[in-house]
Amino acid sequence: MNLAELAGVEILLEPRFGWAGRIRLPDGRFVYFKDTNFDLNPLGATEIARDKDFASFFMDQLGYPVIEGKSFLSKKWMKIIDSDEGIDAGFRYAKKLGFPVIVKPNSGSRGARVAKVFNKREFYYFAKQCVREDSRVFLVQRFISGRDYRVVVLDDEVMSVYQRLPLSVQGDGQSTVRQLLANKQAFFRAIQRDTKVPMGDERIPYVLKRQGLRLNSVLRKGQVIYLLDNANLSLGGDAVDCGDNIHPEFKELCVDLTRKMGLRYCGVDLIVIDGEISDAPRNYVIIEINAAPGIDNYAATGEEQARIVEAMYLQVLMAMQKPL
Repeated sequence: MNLAELAGVEILLEPRFGWAGRIRLPDGRFVYFKDTNFDLNPLGATEIARDKDFASFFMDQLGYPVIEGKSFLSKKWMKIIDSDEGIDAGFRYAKKLGFPVIVKPNSGSRGARVAKVFNKREFYYFAKQCVREDSRVFLVQRFISGRDYRVVVLDDEVMSVYQRLPLSVQGDGQSTVRQLLANKQAFFRAIQRDTKVPMGDERIPYVLKRQGLRLNSVLRKGQVIYLLDNANLSLGGDAVDCGDNIHPEFKELCVDLTRKMGLRYCGVDLIVIDGEISDAPRNYVIIEINAAPGIDNYAATGEEQARIVEAMYLQVLMAMQKPL
């Protein structure tokens, strides 16, 4: 029996791309989804969650520790709203925080264009990348070191917890970093993990340079290196399941945060600065929240994770039968 049958619903999937669908509920009502966006969260709360700067403001007002940072504008948007808070102002703010800092798009997802920068040249290069195309706003944030976790919440229950690790490779004493990346992509294909290793990502040479390496460098056998500063599974990162170890107070915290931010279904991303998520919450910060948490890459990391995600989607289908 498939998940739709277990939930007592009928699903019509848009056939051309398979990214959107309609769900007929047992009472005859229709609800919809697109990618990982389900008819679970109110529109206003979802839009706030998508805007990292606004979400950080409201979480801070609620008393949650957030990463110190500020938003800045593209040249085009500076002119539209008559502001001088552009890239130059962002650099002055970065100097005030002290390098390294994090530069990232305000409304981005999947770790795209997030960079840890160490100097003026890197700042201006990556800040301009953040506001290219139609992006209006970018963030400059204090760099925080610690363990990176995602906690997925549905209503009053924590559905999954995992530590996120950046894209990495392990040397064999013969292969170059570039070859090891290609091998990792082949491994993802073999386990049917739908993740594209960012072979040409412009951030990788910067991260390698800080380690005295290049893409054509050969790593020692057993040597493990990270190739990105941000720990996103969609960029080839790894997950360490922590569902059985999360401290009850962290569970309560994430459920409470989700509810107070007006959401039912939410991915809470946080950094534990000292200790682990199995410890009581003392020294931690909320990175951001996600009203449409992607969990397919997590599901592909192992059989147990696939079962967790299957159970989670069943719960999502059941939850969609409740009114907002």
